[in-house]
Amino acid sequence: MRLLIVGAGATGGYFGGRLAAAGRDVTFLVRAARAKQLEADGLAIISPHGNANIKPKLVTAETIAEPFDAVVVAVKAYALAAAIEDFAPAVGPDTMIVPLLNGMRHMDVLAARFGAKALVGGLCRIAAALDPLGRITQLADFHDFVYGERDGTDTARMHALDAAVSGAGFDARLSSQIESEMWEKWVMLAALGGITCLMRGNIGEIEAAAGGREFVQRFLDEVVEAAVVLGHPPSPDFIARLKTILLAKKSTLAASLYRDLVQGNPIEADQIIGDLLARAKQAGVKTPLLATAHAALSVYQNRLAIKV
Repeated sequence: MRLLIVGAGATGGYFGGRLAAAGRDVTFLVRAARAKQLEADGLAIISPHGNANIKPKLVTAETIAEPFDAVVVAVKAYALAAAIEDFAPAVGPDTMIVPLLNGMRHMDVLAARFGAKALVGGLCRIAAALDPLGRITQLADFHDFVYGERDGTDTARMHALDAAVSGAGFDARLSSQIESEMWEKWVMLAALGGITCLMRGNIGEIEAAAGGREFVQRFLDEVVEAAVVLGHPPSPDFIARLKTILLAKKSTLAASLYRDLVQGNPIEADQIIGDLLARAKQAGVKTPLLATAHAALSVYQNRLAIKV
């Protein structure tokens, strides 16, 4: 299977790099600056599961010559519109589009552009970042890549994708409930992101603060209620696990949304917080804490836009 990885940042670079190191047919679609760096230094992964350095196959939007079997979209959600224009020439009548973006807005955008048939469900779980040298540094030991047909059906193309990405040095899994898993990830990201960004601290710091535990519980309740009313209720086991994570004493866990905020980078506030808020409002669900988080993050985004 010929795989195109859209983006060679922390997420696309990690999973694509592992696949390439395992001998799979992987090409990265990158912008000119990243291409220049990768051509000079290679794609480097620093990980508790073992380091890697590969010479990646690269294309830019102008040099895509033919469709790929699967396009794995691994860009930040706010970069999707530009990425679509870049990878569109790689999408043929039988190409699978496998998104690894946060939230769910991208599913509507991709289906509208390429058709529902091309789009499958996908998600990843990884904590990774680019260091100042452009190397991909894995920050925790989990590295999950999950995929499946959106309606849960068992298809030949999904088994082909499963064969292509399994056994490549990360945890790959074919799911028959990918939509539910994507929504649960969104619930987790919205809760963790909103909590840590509003409180400007990690989970352990918030838990130890006066009123911190009560705040965490109220925020989580709002997010879960929104998902339930919108028709995607998280499982009781998932909610119990998430509550344990969000209330863990001395935990250094913080959302990538918060890390980007602290570092002065662009953030996925509209996709992770704003879109859930808008859907909840349309469904008649009151989410004052979610609204407060989005307002606070909008102030930051507006300030960033002025600087640019």
